Amino acid sequence: MQPIRSFVRRGGRVTGAQQRALAGLWPRFGVEYAPAPLDLDALFGRTAPCILEVGFGNGETLVELATRRPEADFIGIEVHPPGVGRCLLGIESRALTNVRVVAHDAVEVLAQMIPDGSLDELLLYFPDPWPKKRHHKRRIVQPGFAALVARKLVPGGAWRLATDWAPYAAHMLEVLAAAPDFVNAAPAGGFVARPASRPETKFERRGQRLGHDVFDLEFRRR
Repeated sequence: MQPIRSFVRRGGRVTGAQQRALAGLWPRFGVEYAPAPLDLDALFGRTAPCILEVGFGNGETLVELATRRPEADFIGIEVHPPGVGRCLLGIESRALTNVRVVAHDAVEVLAQMIPDGSLDELLLYFPDPWPKKRHHKRRIVQPGFAALVARKLVPGGAWRLATDWAPYAAHMLEVLAAAPDFVNAAPAGGFVARPASRPETKFERRGQRLGHDVFDLEFRRR
């Protein structure tokens, strides 16, 4: 039985620069999928806090955060080649050494490659909201995924989420509020204020142009 994917592999043109990055920079910053846990200290050559972003798009948030926080290591997961190529170019242009990229299904990467209790933060910013009711089962934020994320976070580790789709925000809040391994960081049990640490993304800007509110959530691993 095939698992339900939270993404569709789109086409999309890979530019010449992105193609060169995929060929030339992937050996330095890319991590091939393999169903075995990574040694994160060996991967980065040091022991440091580890932050993982699921679905980094074109990599702008991942690259900016890695630039701001050189004391931490970052893993980004994205399935679309143009975005991966652009992210690699960003890593090179900033001369970053604290970023690695995996081009594979995030659920499988988390389940198979990320050791339990190894992540200090997991970021999920503006995932596909799958707005049609018949597609809601494709939304990545589901009880099973919440349990998987909880296993990978250290105690007290943060799961940070954002969306500009109000029904999906309500869905996220409902799923995570019911997850036994998480506690809401919002004092009133709802959404948190937009954290200054989260860079603005193109998806956020597009949503704002459309008049959408943006919802931020932060849940902590018990």
